[in-house]
Amino acid sequence: MTQPLYHSQLDLKLINRGKVRDVYELDNAHLLIVTSDRLSAFDVVLPTPIRGKGAVLTKLTRFWMNHLQVKNHLARDFSEERVRTLVEASGVNFDQIEVVRKAKVFPVECVVRGYITGSGWKDYQRTGEICGHKLPTGLLQCAQLPEPLFTPSTKATEGHDENISFDAAAKLIGKDATAKLRDLSINTYLKGSEHARERGILIADTKFEFGVIDGEICIVDEVLTPDSSRFWPADKYEPGHDQSSFDKQIVRNYLLEIGWNKTPPGPELPVEIAEKTAKAYQEILERLTEGKSKIQNPKSE
Repeated sequence: MTQPLYHSQLDLKLINRGKVRDVYELDNAHLLIVTSDRLSAFDVVLPTPIRGKGAVLTKLTRFWMNHLQVKNHLARDFSEERVRTLVEASGVNFDQIEVVRKAKVFPVECVVRGYITGSGWKDYQRTGEICGHKLPTGLLQCAQLPEPLFTPSTKATEGHDENISFDAAAKLIGKDATAKLRDLSINTYLKGSEHARERGILIADTKFEFGVIDGEICIVDEVLTPDSSRFWPADKYEPGHDQSSFDKQIVRNYLLEIGWNKTPPGPELPVEIAEKTAKAYQEILERLTEGKSKIQNPKSE
């Protein structure tokens, strides 16, 4: 059985080792991204990897970028043979890597909320709003919102992301760019949610990242994965309490139960929690892609 990948070591220049992804420079126009099996919760990288997680995130992102036909950073103009040689020499699973075009990434996370849960539920209980969006009174926990909300946040390389208003995002990247990212985010969420709902899955919320490549706004990083989204089984959905999920909420719930203070270092996960999470990731991949997750080179636009 393949061992989980915590850190990759490729014979390339390492640009960044993020919470989950290791980014290398492939050439002047391209980056090579290795999606590890690391898992972060409450913005802290945990010491326990989740077996198969990196491959699930990579396959699912490839699937969505192809299925949704969104402009994205995936590259097709590179030597796959050269990349395979580099990757195989390092022992990294080829299903955990992606070659992408370099982009000027916007310094905001584009969060879309379709249901009232997580920090949004806490915000609503306290203020009757979610990130400045006034909502009707009397909504239940995990209720579907009247319409999806765009709630951007800062991108923290370390520590916690912070929710910001549309106006605050506009001060960072401009009003026109913020409006375009809002519309792209909500439209992509709605299209993905429709596909997922047909397969018995509700996408409670998600976050996207965007960048500019050759003057065009493109989606970058991951798309509608268990790391960036909350997935709920539709047949078990019932507003008024937390929902069962196919994502890292399994880990979040465990960490809340043990009273961890959400500061580094993160605690080791019990084997049963790590395995339950790995199975949830694999199940959501299979249900959403219906066997189509072997797509290697989705269209880049």
